[in-house]
This record gives sequence, C-alpha cells and structure tokens, in this order.
Amino acid sequence: MNATITYPAAPNKNQTVLPRQIAFAAAFLLPVGKFLETPSILARYAGNDILLPALIRFLAESLLLLAVLYAATRSNQTLCERLENALGKGVLWIYIPFTAYYLLAGVLPLLDLEKFIYASFYDTAPTAFSFAAFFLFSAYFCTKGIKTLGRFSDLCLLLFLLPFIALIILSFSEADFTHLLPFFNTDFRQSAEAIRYATPHFSDVALLLPLLANCKFEKSETGKDAKKIFIGYAVGALFSLLLFAVFYAVYSSIAPNEHYAFAKIAQYFSALDVLGRIDLLLVYLLTVILFVYTCLPFQYATGLFAKTLGVTRRTWISAILNLALFFFTLYFNRYYNTIYTLISNRLAPVFWLFADILPLFLLLLPLKKTTKRKESSHA
Repeated sequence: MNATITYPAAPNKNQTVLPRQIAFAAAFLLPVGKFLETPSILARYAGNDILLPALIRFLAESLLLLAVLYAATRSNQTLCERLENALGKGVLWIYIPFTAYYLLAGVLPLLDLEKFIYASFYDTAPTAFSFAAFFLFSAYFCTKGIKTLGRFSDLCLLLFLLPFIALIILSFSEADFTHLLPFFNTDFRQSAEAIRYATPHFSDVALLLPLLANCKFEKSETGKDAKKIFIGYAVGALFSLLLFAVFYAVYSSIAPNEHYAFAKIAQYFSALDVLGRIDLLLVYLLTVILFVYTCLPFQYATGLFAKTLGVTRRTWISAILNLALFFFTLYFNRYYNTIYTLISNRLAPVFWLFADILPLFLLLLPLKKTTKRKESSHA
C-alpha cells in the first residue's frame, strides 16, 4: 500500500489553507523579509529613486500573482492535485528542482537574520553558538504542515500592525521626505541594477506558491477569494514602500550604509531619551514574524523533499537539514559579501526562472482529471 502523502498535496482540510490566511501572509508576513538589507541595497544603486525599482518589482509580481490566481481558481481541485493528476510520477521532476530552489532562496534571509540578531540584540560580542537556538525553532517549524503556516498568518495581523505603525510614527520626527525629491533623478540603469541585486528579496509569488497550491477555492467564492489575496499583496507592497520612503527620508545620502532599517528608523525619536529604547519592544514583535519568514523556504523544501521520497514523517529530514544549516551559518557567515554577490548577481537568473517564469506554466494545467481516471472512478 502506498503511503499517504500529506504535503504538498492537499487531499483533506487538515492540509489546506484558507484564502484569508494567504491574504494575511501576503500583507503581514512577506513585507518583513524586506525590512533588513533591502532598503540599503536599493538606496545604494537607486539613490533617492529608492521607490522606483521596488515599485517595478511589485508591479511585476502583482501580474504574476494574478496569473497564478487565475490558474488556481479555475477548478475546484487544488493546484497540487491538478499537477499530480496531469504529470503522475513525473511531478517529481517539478518537486526536486523546487526543493533546491527553496534551499537557495533561504540562504540570504538566514545570513541576514543572524547578522541582524547579533547587531541589534547583543551589547557585547556574542559567542559563535549564540544563534544556535534559532535552528531548534526552525527544526520544529519545518516538521509542521502547511496548515500551521496558515494559522500563523492569522496571528501576523496582530504581530505586525501595531509595531509597524508605531515605528513609522516614531520615525516621522526625523524624516525629511524632500530627500526623495526630485523624482527620477537617478539614471534608470542604476535602478535596473537595483532591481537585479534585490531580486532574491522580491520573489514574493514563489513564497506564496505552496500556500496557493494547497488552497481549495469554493466555486461560488472564487472571485471574492482571489480579490482578497490580491488586495493582501497590494497592502503588503504599500507597507514595504512606506518603510523604504521613511528609511531614505531619515538617512538620505548615508542610507546605503545603514542596515536593518526597521530596527533603526525610530531610534532618534526625542522621547526615547526619557523613556528608554521602547522601540526595541516593537522590533522584538516584528522579529517573531521574521523568524517564521526565514524558516518559510526551509519548510517548503522539507515538505517537497518528503514528497519526493514518498514519506509522511518529516522529523529526520528537518533535523538533518537544520543541522546542516547550523554548520553552514557557523562557518560561512564570514563570507557573507561573497555569498550575496554570487546569489544576487550570478544566480539572479535562477530566481527569475523559478520565481517568475515557471509559475506561469500553471496556466496550462488541465481543469479536470483525464477521461481514463473519470471512467475508473465511475466503475
């Protein structure tokens, strides 16, 4: 008897997510991944036109999201079910490359998170193993199914909105938005470079893809559900653009040298001299979301690899993966600049292929099972 695989296929309600949860993930989970290095990278290449490359990428991702939503809402089956019905065992040729892609996509967020934790939460030099606790959390999270991620997306509404809005308000006292003027002051070739180097940070649809592929859209609500998800992504994009604008309004010409934007933009609020660094409490709340965001591609990779092997329990896969990630981070964090240049520059076409091109082929999936399977089901 074949083992029942619960991920990424979604044959029951315990392994599906709701459109509302996907919308919350797009609005309140994905933006946090752009709050660390992305603002300084965009400022380094685009200068005061920091919003232009970000806006171009968001528009491109929005069009791609519309295409995937159209593919997902055309049938009462999930995309995973339709993919497996269409390809049979050949679907492994999809799962294996995407397993490798998600592992690659998780490298930079992981190294960024480690640098951020050490720089923001430690007054003295941390030990080499100070970041090890993250991998315990990651190992646990990677054993969970897609349903757990959907439930956490619901929590993101509360974890994100209050601290984000508070940090933005606190930063307004030092923000000078004239630094963003005049618009289109930078050569567009520099904005194109910003788009290229920031590619790994804007592959949003790829991070939503497993959620979308495990969402069963009700036929009577498809239009409304798709609209919810698209609006959620638009809201998340606006949050990111707002942070980029405030970040450059605060730091201006020195913005390229300022990292971990969301942890710094409120630190010059005058009342903090009396109250203390209460802004760090807000940063801590957003860091909870950041932990899950960093685990996201590794959870996807664990699930896809389990599917490839035909196993249901992912504990040992998660344990081996996170042990390998621990040693990778321990020994390769000193080569961050080299790794970032390799991934964002030379491997940018890999992100374009997996995150921006291959999802379009979901439009070609048949809407129903083959005639042969239909006949056998009625027999």
